[in-house]
Amino acid sequence: MPSDPKTENRFKCGRVALIGLPNAGKSTLLNRLVGEKLSITSPKPQTTRHRLLGIVNRPGAQLLYLDTPGVLEPKGPLNLSLVEAALSALAGADVVVWLVEPRPPDPRDRVLLPHLQQLSQPLVVAINKIDLVSKPKLLPLMAAYHQLFPGGPVIPVSALLGEGLPELEGEIIKLLPAGPPIYSEDQVTEQTERFLVAELIRERLLHHLGEEIPYAVAVDIEEFDESRRPELVRVRAVIYVERTSQKGIVIGKKGHLLKTVGQEARIEMEDLLGCRVFLDLWVKVWKNWRKDPRALRLLGYQT
Repeated sequence: MPSDPKTENRFKCGRVALIGLPNAGKSTLLNRLVGEKLSITSPKPQTTRHRLLGIVNRPGAQLLYLDTPGVLEPKGPLNLSLVEAALSALAGADVVVWLVEPRPPDPRDRVLLPHLQQLSQPLVVAINKIDLVSKPKLLPLMAAYHQLFPGGPVIPVSALLGEGLPELEGEIIKLLPAGPPIYSEDQVTEQTERFLVAELIRERLLHHLGEEIPYAVAVDIEEFDESRRPELVRVRAVIYVERTSQKGIVIGKKGHLLKTVGQEARIEMEDLLGCRVFLDLWVKVWKNWRKDPRALRLLGYQT
């Protein structure tokens, strides 16, 4: 009987932490590698608030990608929780991918860089958004990161266009430890559908709201009723804001903005869940929830 390669030493499996500054493109990269939309994206920094696992199966390997919140100087309890979540992902990773924009290392990296320089695990530097720079400008950038981390590969990629991703994944697989797969081949994440639908609502809010209010918004799923599935799933969600004035902005004139957010999120939910969705959205004020340890725990930002 032929042996199963998944139980032999040549099969590889491990956790790969995707880490970097806000807006480096970590969530876009995760979605592109997994081939499904798991992590929400927006042009606004700190869109990602949770570590999110994406599972990728390749011949001879299972890669467990961890999308993490952007690492920057923390301001306030919420941002501190996000940075701690990102840095804790380093400890449990078998390989770390530092995703950077096409620029040389600079003071913006001062929070993250010391942690990367102390890593015992292998590090891969991925220079993202190469579609925005010319090749002559790319070579000096690669040299700068090679000088910073002489022992590790530096791979230019475009997460948006998919350029360089086979090369990036090839380097990662080389560095993974030997071991059998942890998850089944048909599983793409360990996040619940309840979590994913909350994130879809928050993504639409990020898209429609201005610069400041999105950071004061949190989404909690109060009801996720599957009793009529596969015909229908009923979702009741609460959008929390910190002030009454923000509640009015989220609802919009005559409820227009909230209705638009609900319609767009419902369409994405139906695609995710594969059935019709009845979405009931509410907006409530939880004063200064970002500074409230109890709120941060109940909303899943602190353990």
